Amino acid sequence: MTSDAAESAERTPRRRGVLVFLRDVLVIILIAALVSFVVKTFVVRSFYIPSGSMERTLLINDRILVDELTPLWTGYDHGDVIVFQDPGGWLPPAPQRAPRPFIVEAADWVLTFVGLSTSDAQDHLVKRLIGLPGDHVVCCNALDQITINGSPIDELSYLNLPDGDTSASDMDFDVTVPANSIWVMGDNRDRSQDSRAHQGLPGGGFVPLENVVGRAFLTTWPLNRVGLIDTHDEVFTSVPEPK
Repeated sequence: MTSDAAESAERTPRRRGVLVFLRDVLVIILIAALVSFVVKTFVVRSFYIPSGSMERTLLINDRILVDELTPLWTGYDHGDVIVFQDPGGWLPPAPQRAPRPFIVEAADWVLTFVGLSTSDAQDHLVKRLIGLPGDHVVCCNALDQITINGSPIDELSYLNLPDGDTSASDMDFDVTVPANSIWVMGDNRDRSQDSRAHQGLPGGGFVPLENVVGRAFLTTWPLNRVGLIDTHDEVFTSVPEPK
C-alpha cells in the first residue's frame, strides 16, 4: 500500500469518528431541548416580576419558579401566590417594540421554547389568592380586616402597608366568587391593581381558573433572595367553607 493510500485509509475512520461525535452532540441537544420544553409546558416555568404589586414578598426583577403540575391534583388554597394570564383589560396595551435583528429574535424564541427566557412575563400577573370559588369576601370589618365567609383574616404578616396603616384595603368590596374563578390581591395592597380595581370589567374582577398558570413556590434570583415563597397558611386556618 502506498503512503497516500495509507493516509487516506487513516483519515476515513477519523472523519467518520468526528461525524459520529457531532451527531451524538446534536441528539443530546435536541433531547435536552425537548425535555426542557416538556418541563416548561407541564411541570414548572420561570417568570420574572415586572412590578412592585407583591412587595415585600416579591420584588421587581425577582425570578420565580411556578409549579404547574401539583395544582392539577391538589387545586389551589387561600394564600397561594399564583401567576395568571391577563383575564382581559388588567394590563395596559404592550408598547410596540422596535424590530430586533433576526438572530436575536430567533435566539429569544429558542430560549423561550426551552424555558430559559421569560419573554411572555409581561402578559401575566402575579397576586395572592384570597377568595376561592363560592367564597364570600368582604372588606372591611371594624378592625379594617377582610372577612372570608364571615371569618376575619389578619394579613399584617405579609402586607406591605405605609407606616401606621393597618387597613387591608383602601377600597371597600363585597363579592361572592363564582364557580371556576378566584379573587386575587397584591401584598403591596395600596399599590396593586388587582381584583378590586377591575370589578367594572366584564369579568367582575374575578380570574378564571383556566387563566392560572400555576403556584409560585421559589424565588431563584437574585442570589441573596433565593428561597421558598411563603403562602402564610396560618392566616387562613380559621376560614370556614362557603355556605
